[in-house]
Amino acid sequence: MSEQQASTSPVLGIDIGGSGIKGAPVDLATGEFADKRLRIDTPAESTPEKVADVVAQIVDHFSGQIAPDGPIGVTIPAVVTHGITRSAANIDKSWIDCEAEKVFEDRLGRDIVLVNDADAAGVAEVKYGAAANHPGLVLLTTLGTGIGTAILYRGILVPNSELGHLEIDGHDAEKRAASSVKDKEGLTYEKWAKRLQRYYERVEALLWPDLIVVGGGVSKDSDKFLPLIKINAEMVPAKLRNTAGIVGAAWLAANKETQPGLVRHPTTEQRVE
Repeated sequence: MSEQQASTSPVLGIDIGGSGIKGAPVDLATGEFADKRLRIDTPAESTPEKVADVVAQIVDHFSGQIAPDGPIGVTIPAVVTHGITRSAANIDKSWIDCEAEKVFEDRLGRDIVLVNDADAAGVAEVKYGAAANHPGLVLLTTLGTGIGTAILYRGILVPNSELGHLEIDGHDAEKRAASSVKDKEGLTYEKWAKRLQRYYERVEALLWPDLIVVGGGVSKDSDKFLPLIKINAEMVPAKLRNTAGIVGAAWLAANKETQPGLVRHPTTEQRVE
């Protein structure tokens, strides 16, 4: 399905989290939900099969609003390479090295595009949000329980960057600078900004992005800490916030062919020699 074709009918995006699984049909012409979001608790035993059952409930709920044979985008808090989940953050460890995209396709009988949750959020911000139509290198960081990242160059996703796990001053970066750490240690915005300064300095020295979009729930208070961070790149708060995962997943489902890093089984011609 081309981007132009996809814009004519809603595409379902589903965002799998550690506590909840959320979905909504997305109008790809605007990036807005075509109906109210549905949320179902993530199963206590969050195995691939049990999560797929919940995803199927969400698909059934919206089945009358999406094309019967249309693709569905699904995000997951894991590294995803060619349809296989390689890690498991806040979900059952049985996801590690699971052919997860196939699990969903077998359960739903539909074409599924499975993507890391931060990558989906980054795509949404580039297509509809704070980085819309940006012509250069964009880095999205989500400051929450950990630090998620997404890298996009001229609208093309470089998947699974995981820059929240950079080692900085002997520490895993997210264990020092995530929003959850600020809350746990009772840090003021000023003290937290010093840790973020060190993190973003290191990221900039490695990537030199043109724009950094800062997401996560704490982005609503961006005026309290972003002005305290001094780096070369422009830094702006995310716009889509808690809708970004669903919106990005839906867009990627309809436009997977434009994102080379999401090809499940690269052909010889697509592989880099």
